[in-house]
Amino acid sequence: MSEKNRDGKRNARERLAAEREKQKAAERRRRTLIVAASVVCVLGLAAVIGIVAANAGKDDDSADAGPVVAPSGAQGKDALAIPVGKDDAKSTLTVWEDFRCPACKAFEAAYRPTIHELTESGQLRVEYHLVTLIDGNMGGSGSRNAANAAACAQNAGKFPAYHDVLFENQPEETDDAFAENDKLIELAGKVDGLDTPEFRTCVEKGTHNSWVAKSNQAFQDGRFGGTPTVLFNGKNIYQDQSMTPAKLKQMVEEANQG
Repeated sequence: MSEKNRDGKRNARERLAAEREKQKAAERRRRTLIVAASVVCVLGLAAVIGIVAANAGKDDDSADAGPVVAPSGAQGKDALAIPVGKDDAKSTLTVWEDFRCPACKAFEAAYRPTIHELTESGQLRVEYHLVTLIDGNMGGSGSRNAANAAACAQNAGKFPAYHDVLFENQPEETDDAFAENDKLIELAGKVDGLDTPEFRTCVEKGTHNSWVAKSNQAFQDGRFGGTPTVLFNGKNIYQDQSMTPAKLKQMVEEANQG
């Protein structure tokens, strides 16, 4: 083989080796860019999730910047609980609810007959706390306005009946129908003696809006997982997958026997 041919083959091998090294370097750069881009995407997604989580359940309380007026008979810390049942009942059920919340409606539909039976017999006392979680998550003011109207109903001694009417007539979660005072007043017509000038004025003026905002803040401060949150004598029972109305009734009866 001539010297010229040997030099040509050597140069070809060197060029091939150089090209392979160039491709490897390009591949390393490509992988580096992919990893870097993936990290940026993950960090960006984490930031978005963090922002969403930070704002979940928050709503604009600027319209509630007035005096905190608790409804008649409200009890507990800062008078944020609306009580139903006898004060001397041995068992207490604490319920955090949002009138726009579908899960709250499902809870009420399943447990309402049992809760009514136990409160009316004097075995159970229920403390209702009103929340505006859906307003914060979905936008609107239906949770707040419905809660204010329920507080107005409490002033008239009609809270339990109106509470039930609101859940029975709950709109779709994305439908902010309860933001309309006319709708809330219309539903008051389903409760005997509730649709009065005093009730209408209370609803239209948002008399208890600041109280509702304070109740919602207490819910946020309590770091509860969501609505409904249901505590039996301080223990969260809504998270108990085995809980049923019958089991709740048994727990109340056993507490009364003790």
